[in-house]
Amino acid sequence: MRYSSELKLEWDRFVLHAKNSHFMFYRDYMDYHSDRFVDYSLMFYSKNKLLAVMPANIENNIIYSHSGLTFGGLITATNVRAAETLLIFQLLLAYIRENKFTELVYKCIPFIYSEVPAEEDRYALFRNNARLIRRDISAAIYLQHRIKYSELRRRSIKNAHESGIKVVEQYDFSGFWQLLTTVLAESHQAAPVHKLSEIQCLANRFPNNIRLFVALNVEQTILAGSVVYITNSVVHTQYLASNADGRKVGALDMVIDYLINNEFKDKTIFDFGTSNEDNGMYLNEGLIAQKEGFGARGVVHDFYKIEIS
Repeated sequence: MRYSSELKLEWDRFVLHAKNSHFMFYRDYMDYHSDRFVDYSLMFYSKNKLLAVMPANIENNIIYSHSGLTFGGLITATNVRAAETLLIFQLLLAYIRENKFTELVYKCIPFIYSEVPAEEDRYALFRNNARLIRRDISAAIYLQHRIKYSELRRRSIKNAHESGIKVVEQYDFSGFWQLLTTVLAESHQAAPVHKLSEIQCLANRFPNNIRLFVALNVEQTILAGSVVYITNSVVHTQYLASNADGRKVGALDMVIDYLINNEFKDKTIFDFGTSNEDNGMYLNEGLIAQKEGFGARGVVHDFYKIEIS
């Protein structure tokens, strides 16, 4: 059935205990941009028991899972197995046909975000002739089994320490957002996905999950920083940025090193995010090389399409 606001509590309670839960799937996160997307999230029941939910939106007669999220797909209960996932997909595709949608675009949840194995949906996609239409590559570190930093990264971090740079947590995002917005505009002719008001609102709603760390020089000026998204096991750098002065002294490398070796050293995985453009066809080799210099290695984000006959 289609989600509606009266089901918010049931949805959120289910996400809390799902085997591939993430705070981005709570309604208080998803609904912050409800003005930009026509929500079409779905809930799947068996004998009045909720087995799965799928964040989704619709546009141009296509259903997406979900255009406003980094990844999505089926969020399932821990007791849902492969055969049941095949049945859920049958119900999903039948529902899509009944409602006259022409395509399903499905964004898989990378395996590192699952508390237990949860790739039954990929098998179901295969069984239903889904076509891989995009593959991005992220870079992640298993924090308890690390690869050594490159010499370049070590020298950069040493330079930042010798320059008197300090890493601190900030709760007001405005200073960093000004730096981030300027850097993206000058270097990539782009803008942050979130407006300042949006990211500040989300950080206030999820203070344990969305945090900001910045590098300050001796004058207390922000040179670099990172907004991190935190789950039970994974720390993800949602935003990374450094201005020209920060790049000269290795300020961003110092922030990353602090997050890895101090603030989140007891987590399982440190995820840098993707380094792609053009729907995965272009690899920003310089960007991913910086991440790999910290010992990160590849994790893919897959996008599938099923055309509805």
